[in-house]
Amino acid sequence: MEKNAKIYVAGHQGMVGSAIVRNLVSKGYTNIVTRAHKELELVDQAAVDLFFATEKPNYVFLAAAKVGGIHANNSYPAQFIRENLMIECNIIHAAYANGVKRLLFLGSSCIYPKLAPQPMSEACLLTGALEPTNRPYALAKIAGIEMCWSYNRQFGTQYLAVMPTNLYGPGDNYHPENSHVIPGMIRRFHEAKEAGAEEVSIWGTGTPRREFLYCEDMADACVFYSISRNHFPSVARQRGIKHRRI
Repeated sequence: MEKNAKIYVAGHQGMVGSAIVRNLVSKGYTNIVTRAHKELELVDQAAVDLFFATEKPNYVFLAAAKVGGIHANNSYPAQFIRENLMIECNIIHAAYANGVKRLLFLGSSCIYPKLAPQPMSEACLLTGALEPTNRPYALAKIAGIEMCWSYNRQFGTQYLAVMPTNLYGPGDNYHPENSHVIPGMIRRFHEAKEAGAEEVSIWGTGTPRREFLYCEDMADACVFYSISRNHFPSVARQRGIKHRRI
């Protein structure tokens, strides 16, 4: 990416998007475009189309999503599948319609089957049942991968998909019910210390294996991956490219 290229980071106020913005700034990129939720409703197709037609970004990092922990996914499945499908459909198609050079779509490792062998490989995708509590979210992310792949096949675009594992770091969500595991545990231990409690209750059995990634490391990998030319040496190679997992 040229240092003055116009780069749109969707979801810049979230943990993932803000980390990508910080990484781009640290590398000298000077033309970063962002919009807060109140300025641009990403589930509104007309609003997204108008934004892209007006701003004409050269590159897009699609980090915007409706996200949450186990409780949120289990409580609001309709919102999770509907909003995530609409966000990715609107942005990916608008990027294609307005000549975006490259787009990076961020998904989640929950796209893999619940009982996938450990450590997981990309070959496990779509080989088994998903975790029921976040299946709507996972299916939306799988659809986003397939959409990038389909646009690459049909239109010769250069759209990438990366699937980070459980992230943590600056900008994380510490909500008592909607947070992910690390911020949720930090909050519980902090509150227990403040209250002088002798024990802390943690959800689950303690037997599942977890993998964690610092959000700043994720952002560095995403920016590096996006600016590396050798991922797309030819249109012919594009038609055979698979998604890659960070």
